[in-house]
Amino acid sequence: MNTVLSKDGTAIAYERFGSGPAVILVDGALCSRAFGPMPKLAPLLAERFTVFVYDRRGRGDSGDSPTYAKQREIEDIAALVAEAGGEAAAVGLSSGAALALEAAAAGVPIRRLALYEPPYLAADKEGRQPPQDCPGRLGALIAAGRRSAAVRFFMVDIVGMPAFIGWLMRLMPGWSKLKAVAHTLVYDTTIMGDFTVPAERFAKVAVPTLLLAGEKSPRSLRLAAQAAADSVPGASHAVLKGQTHNVSLPVLAPELERFLAA
Repeated sequence: MNTVLSKDGTAIAYERFGSGPAVILVDGALCSRAFGPMPKLAPLLAERFTVFVYDRRGRGDSGDSPTYAKQREIEDIAALVAEAGGEAAAVGLSSGAALALEAAAAGVPIRRLALYEPPYLAADKEGRQPPQDCPGRLGALIAAGRRSAAVRFFMVDIVGMPAFIGWLMRLMPGWSKLKAVAHTLVYDTTIMGDFTVPAERFAKVAVPTLLLAGEKSPRSLRLAAQAAADSVPGASHAVLKGQTHNVSLPVLAPELERFLAA
């Protein structure tokens, strides 16, 4: 494990794999170097790229700050890009895709963006809408010590899982890991804002960008990927056959490799 200091002095933990052009993997909600898809995706890309897998702030071995702001996470990515030599591509999954887009829009020197299903739920105007004030409601649950309730609220009310699945998840071996980073759900929902694609901001992204979605994902996520692609000048968009939000990494990795190596 290595660490790099972000602009505010927070230590960000990361691991480096492989060799070649630098690629930073940006996790979605509740995931880290020890839990989620990125530790499994890294070796699939490491044969052609130098892959950076990091703990977003507040997770795993990374530090945190007393108060949260989206800009701090953008600065974390900027610190990793500097550590990688001053330029890197970024791969983002779910809310990590939204964060990577925000970093590129803010001017972080990202050379290419490959993104899977940024969860802008409000893209589907006729479908399910996200709850109001998600960060505030999650923060209140965390402050009350109700971490399990915060994870359930995120999974059921925001993500849209059936209520019984939210309860059954408590029996999963990984439930304790989800509870441990439940406070960072405030961070992810802050990044997502009102869950509408910020088209004006993303119009500032000036690097080659690929937006991917799964054929079997909810309609809102497929529309979100298309809407995000439409907002980024020159962005490409593709739908992966048979895939859901929980994308198969052996299916995803070749698509990422082709785009990142172009």
